Amino acid sequence: MNKREFIKKSSVGALGIMLAPSILKAGFPKDKLRTAHIGVGNMGMEDLKAVSSHGAVEVVGLCDVDAINLSAAHKMHPGARIFFDYRAMLEEMGDEIDAVIVSTPDHTHAPASLMAMNMDKPVYCQKPLTHYVSESREMKKIAAEKGLVTQMGIQVHSFYDYKLATLLIQSGIIGKVHTVHAWSPKNWGYDGPLPEGEDSVPDQLDWNLWLGTSKKRPYKKDMYHPGNWRKLMDYGCGTLGDMGVHIFDTPYNALELDVPRTIMTECRPTNGFGFPEKNTVTYEFPGTKYTDKSLKWIWYDGPGAPEMHEDLMLPGMEMKKDKNTNKKTDENSISLDAGVAAENELPEQGAMFVGTKGRLLLPHFMQLPKKIRRGKYVDISKEIAKVSEEHNLGEPIRNYATEGPKHYHQFVDACLGKDTTTAPFDYAARLTETILLGTIAGRFPGETLHWDAETAQFKEEKANKYLAGDYRDF
Repeated sequence: MNKREFIKKSSVGALGIMLAPSILKAGFPKDKLRTAHIGVGNMGMEDLKAVSSHGAVEVVGLCDVDAINLSAAHKMHPGARIFFDYRAMLEEMGDEIDAVIVSTPDHTHAPASLMAMNMDKPVYCQKPLTHYVSESREMKKIAAEKGLVTQMGIQVHSFYDYKLATLLIQSGIIGKVHTVHAWSPKNWGYDGPLPEGEDSVPDQLDWNLWLGTSKKRPYKKDMYHPGNWRKLMDYGCGTLGDMGVHIFDTPYNALELDVPRTIMTECRPTNGFGFPEKNTVTYEFPGTKYTDKSLKWIWYDGPGAPEMHEDLMLPGMEMKKDKNTNKKTDENSISLDAGVAAENELPEQGAMFVGTKGRLLLPHFMQLPKKIRRGKYVDISKEIAKVSEEHNLGEPIRNYATEGPKHYHQFVDACLGKDTTTAPFDYAARLTETILLGTIAGRFPGETLHWDAETAQFKEEKANKYLAGDYRDF
């Protein structure tokens, strides 16, 4: 089944739910939001906790393909109905659901979200928004046509330091930006051998439902579920899709970028199964009012990232090939690591804006940006105070436990007509498309791919087959 057929089958009419869109959109009390959650393990559990911490939320539906995950979530919300199959939950509960939270592996983001959106449900979907470029464009289109409240799960988008960096860049603190470097040493790649044979599927797991619309594949213990799917091309988007979305977000937003014109990835040859463990992706974007005539963007990931460049040199730093040549990366420990680096060391993850009047270093995350000019740090406390006051940013709060839920609560409040979301699918689809173009370029190492944003096609025809996937009936 192709994507278009899946979308048609998942529409309201195909389900036989004949409520008019106006009733669906206005059919819940303005002081309460009934949520259904698709995927409640790992990040899905964190999403469930954050959304349900809002006083107006009533969790009415829980869905997961793993009974252990489902049981843990149900203990938290014993009044909710439970399902293994999201299609059954959406079809059976219908207008009992006001909004849907999608926290599955990447390959199921779009199928689940599209079904909910075609039922006129507001959707909060984890990052990256989709697994294929065509899906991102479809979700953006449907959200706009139906006027749905949407939000992508990039919690740090709502954090003080990222808002501050956006305002500083747009105020011209380093002039016109011509280059961005961004990096993460996280390793969501797999350079190992392809799995052989198959293992018994655990009793608690519905393997067919986990595979969902992706092609049928034998189960192998510790290869896919619960944690390693991000490394694999059929299910995840590698480190670029995991951490790149977070770290791209602020420069992309601050510079008001659209999708890139060219993309080139340096990595090992593709094996068609796992993403490379080390990647350097170079994008070229059309210019905006905050950039030079065009913008060069370089992303580095994998152990030792970033490869050192003169743009990344800090005061007191000695030039060396890699920032962390002797440091082992633990992909499970660094995504929320807010450790402060020494002034002559790059933060473990972050971004560097390079402009005509200096550079701005933005650590990931919960740290103030720093300006560098002519090899020295520049005091920008007055500039920070000015934009903070002008835009009512308040004081920075260095507590992820209290700040993290704000992005989720913004979505809830928007569904109740009390706020607007800052990472709606109109924005999230373009950011995700940029990320996914980089993963596609990794299939053609060292080749520059040329992207036509109007036609949503590569000039290089061989790359276009990776823009969409055939959906399996399951």
